[in-house]
Amino acid sequence: MAGWNADTAAGPLGAGSVTLVEGSSFCISSSNGDIQAGRPHGLFVADVRILSIWRLTVDGQELEPLTAETKEPFRAAFVARIPRSEGYADSPLIVERLREVGAGLQEQLTVHNYSQEPAECLIVLEMGADYADLFEVKEARIRRRWEETREADDGMLTIRGSWRDVRKGTAIHVPGAGISGDTVQYRVSVPPHGQWSTVLTVLPTDNGAHVPAFAHSEGDGLSPRDRRRREWVAKIPVLQVANRSVERTLRRSYDDLGALRIEDPEHPERVVVAAGAPWFMTLFGRDSLWASVMAMPVDPSLALGTLQTLADRQGTVVDPLTEEEPGKILHEVRLDVSSGLSLGGKSNYYGSVDATPLFLMVLGAVSRWGFAADTIKALLPHADRALDWIVNYGDKDGDGFVEYQRLNDQGLINQGWKDSWDGINFADGTLAEPPIALCEVQAYVYVAYLSRAWLAYEAGDMALGNDLTDRAARLKKQFNEQFWIPERGYYAIALDGRKRQVDACASNMGHCLLQGLIDEDKAPQVAAHLMSPEMFSGWGVRTLASNMGAYNPASYHNGSVWPHDNAIITAGLLRYGFVAEAQRIATGMMEAAEFSDGRLPELFCGFGRDHLATPVPYPTACSPQAWAATAPIQIVSSLMRYDPVVSAGGVWLDPVLPQSFGDLHISNAPLGNGRITIDIAGSVPSIEGLPPGMALHRGHRPWMSELVEEAVRRRGDTRPTSNPLP
Repeated sequence: MAGWNADTAAGPLGAGSVTLVEGSSFCISSSNGDIQAGRPHGLFVADVRILSIWRLTVDGQELEPLTAETKEPFRAAFVARIPRSEGYADSPLIVERLREVGAGLQEQLTVHNYSQEPAECLIVLEMGADYADLFEVKEARIRRRWEETREADDGMLTIRGSWRDVRKGTAIHVPGAGISGDTVQYRVSVPPHGQWSTVLTVLPTDNGAHVPAFAHSEGDGLSPRDRRRREWVAKIPVLQVANRSVERTLRRSYDDLGALRIEDPEHPERVVVAAGAPWFMTLFGRDSLWASVMAMPVDPSLALGTLQTLADRQGTVVDPLTEEEPGKILHEVRLDVSSGLSLGGKSNYYGSVDATPLFLMVLGAVSRWGFAADTIKALLPHADRALDWIVNYGDKDGDGFVEYQRLNDQGLINQGWKDSWDGINFADGTLAEPPIALCEVQAYVYVAYLSRAWLAYEAGDMALGNDLTDRAARLKKQFNEQFWIPERGYYAIALDGRKRQVDACASNMGHCLLQGLIDEDKAPQVAAHLMSPEMFSGWGVRTLASNMGAYNPASYHNGSVWPHDNAIITAGLLRYGFVAEAQRIATGMMEAAEFSDGRLPELFCGFGRDHLATPVPYPTACSPQAWAATAPIQIVSSLMRYDPVVSAGGVWLDPVLPQSFGDLHISNAPLGNGRITIDIAGSVPSIEGLPPGMALHRGHRPWMSELVEEAVRRRGDTRPTSNPLP
């Protein structure tokens, strides 16, 4: 994913940077806790940096970092020591900063004195607020200079900034401090083997008025962040895996997913998934849809909230600046001043070719999970408008494929998931010219047709169901004729503006496996290419084969390894029966997570495991990132071959977990209006607590094409069906 005006990834945060996130607020700092000027550091609230400097010194000495431990996604402890001016190695003064991010920032600052003498200390905190827009920081191009004023009043420093007619403010509560210019100071005496402590609070102000106070812990000892996390933990599954490393990775995924939840300001009851920290703490189309559908075994309500929120912002007019079109699902939402600096000067940008068919795909997935019929019915008009966009705007030349070409020279050049400027290229490295029809987008359109057809058949609308089923069949036939490269044994990543096959060997065709767009007789060659030494790094499948002209293991989309891409490929391989290959990717991904404390980043470099023994971080990867956080959930649920279809009264479970994962026990798993317990012991599954009328089925989970066939059969249509559901 990329920002609206840039076809490049976010700027590097620097080694040892610590990112905390809660809702749409996040804080980036160095490993000693300082927010340093000139770095992409800061406290960001609603896409604005309300704190750009937060630098602590003791007796003129900067803090020497010892450790930074992230306790929850929104809280970290920084431990540092004060270097001794006389040159002795060991210092008796240790500084701890316990930081929590929420509506702003709260920091408990403690100085420990481990000597036998009292320590007289001058503690100085330098602070600044530049109110830079998130994009300005990300791209290292600060374009606005705010006029600043400062006011000190009884332990409170208020920084105010104005730019044109926009006003911002930061209120910093520093109890008992002396305030002078850019700094606050404490002169303290720390007793022998004792400590001194204070609590500092930073909050945004709104037009000069303070926002509600950063709430301290209440009677239950929990902050609002802790309480929100406790509520999240109570509603999600409880997991036990014999392989403790796999268990840690999944639990980290649950934690990160919880931290990346944001509320729709207009509908607080709706919770959606932000794309990722630090630069994308907002609703995306593609990213939020994929992340929420991969997280459905944990919390299916996230997918529903994401659909409802995107439906409210569905395109209604043709606007070349924002690339809005009737029925189109947005690419990205931005808040506050950044919307005025972003593409088209509006908060919604629509430059995505795949979010609209993915909307339909996710609606089909949500419909399996037993939500109220009226809830799904309310989304059907939006689904039909999305179908209209696919036919009338997505396929402008009427050739049967959906393609993209940006509507203005400020938009994203590439508008699929590989949205960097050089992400789509030929085998010789030449860039593809638009309009570009991506292979995976056709797969999403295929499942979009089938998803809406299933819902139509379920509602008794045979005419619409038949029309969409026919469209899907024509698309599959046409795709396999025009995208398949027989002499190479794989599918073109795209067709270019001249309808030529863009012949690079790329990971995108793995998405086509998952959606069932690939002919059965071609699937073995696709699987062989995906698992070849040129594609499989040992940790995962590369975005581009190493023998391609544009390959670069340290690029964003041309040879890197993306966990969400691999989760989709894993599910696709399983669909076509390639169990050993899927297990190999799953094992590589889980082993890669061991090198980053159980958290898979947005992406890592594509260097081979036989070349370098550990995964190489990509310098600007988001972490946590939504579809990376949900990738382990998707991988494990795919290997469980787990899927409910509440309307069919069934839950499918036919596990093929790698032996190294061991047994699996999941309790409190959501299903319909109830909770179930799943056990897999020695590859034998069992479920307790199924709602009345639900039964456990072995065998592969039913795909949308099979649900359509079964719906046709149950409705009495005379069309032939194959492999009906039990």
